[in-house]
Amino acid sequence: MDFSQLGLSPRILEALDEQGYSSATPIQEASIPTLMTGRDLLGCAQTGTGKTAAFALPILQKLGQRSDATGPSVGRRRIRTLVLAPTRELAIQINDCFIAYGRHLRLRSLVIFGGVSQNPQVRSLQAGVDILVATPGRLLDLMDQGYIKLDNVEFFVLDEADRMLDMGMIHDVRRIVSYLPSERQTMFFSATMPSEIEKLAGTILSDPYRIDITPPSSTVDTIGQTVYRVDRGNKIHLLVHLLNGTQVESALVFSRTKHGADKIVRALQNAGLSAQAIHGNKSQNARQDALGNFKNHKTRILVATDIAARGIDVEELSHVIQFDLPEVPETYVHRIGRTGRAGLGGTAYSFCCGEEFPLLRDIQKLIRKELPIEKDHPYPMTEADALSAPPAPQSFRPEGRYNQRGGNPRSGNSGSGATRSAGPRKGHPRRQYARRGED
Repeated sequence: MDFSQLGLSPRILEALDEQGYSSATPIQEASIPTLMTGRDLLGCAQTGTGKTAAFALPILQKLGQRSDATGPSVGRRRIRTLVLAPTRELAIQINDCFIAYGRHLRLRSLVIFGGVSQNPQVRSLQAGVDILVATPGRLLDLMDQGYIKLDNVEFFVLDEADRMLDMGMIHDVRRIVSYLPSERQTMFFSATMPSEIEKLAGTILSDPYRIDITPPSSTVDTIGQTVYRVDRGNKIHLLVHLLNGTQVESALVFSRTKHGADKIVRALQNAGLSAQAIHGNKSQNARQDALGNFKNHKTRILVATDIAARGIDVEELSHVIQFDLPEVPETYVHRIGRTGRAGLGGTAYSFCCGEEFPLLRDIQKLIRKELPIEKDHPYPMTEADALSAPPAPQSFRPEGRYNQRGGNPRSGNSGSGATRSAGPRKGHPRRQYARRGED
């Protein structure tokens, strides 16, 4: 559907045209008309499907109409829209979208996050803003200091709610919600819907319209997925081998730890490859520099931890490489979703050593698909390591078709949008939530 058919104002349509956008994605097509009516919304869609525009455009439409009706603001602007995001990168990305889509409107937006001095953020707040995009920690800090009041919020957006759960932010989110006016429109977006997120949604949404664009945790069809079985000590050699190939134009490499990310970058640089790391121990300037260089193709390889990578949106990213398999299977979907965005193709490689076989088995069980094994590479798993690993996963057969709301009829899940929780499970002592905070 063309954006011009969604009832958006000419000035918003002009901004979208300047961004090269003409047709709405399924989540946008389903969300925008509903949000225009003022109804709360619960949206579940894979990463890269256009969730930001799905909530930003109707908010800008409503704020812009009121600005036109009342004329220029008299006195200091008050926060009328609050958007919560789990990471700095995602918050910055969301704010950039508000600026781009609303460039022809008389509105001001601001992004605030931790890890940098609060003084410039405080000065901007004191000048007044209409739209505030924030990470929970910094928002609460400035609220406690008296710099932010949420009494006038009309639109509240909780984005990437499942990642906030993983990062231990749900308590902070509940506290922030307690300061919001009861009369508001709430938009709740998440890539997956574990039971804890369902419960949270039930406490902050009022008779929401629910949208499930795809079965949660399903993988994008346009992404080619391959597993490389390799000894842990040979992972870096295999990575260099693959990156030296002509097929990898750009690569986002996932490391489980910050130390591991730095170690990978040093090894790649020693091999003559351009690479930078992005994780929570890096300063905000260093993170933005690394991300900017990667987006501008000055750096071919970006090595990241999961939390830092959540807000990375790079056009035409050719490869995602999982140096370490994730301990939470749903994270696999988020990782590979960095490529294959906006309907484009992409490739995902996953390295799997012997001790990671249980993680691979959990991933395949979640996505209901057996991933192909690439055996033709110079660093195959040794016989000793292979013998010490659990049996190779068998084919998985879906237990039933998903209904339109994402439920599995045989599981008794008639629309929760999830086949299993993203949290820790008994029997998996290594799987645990990330500590609270940004990476």
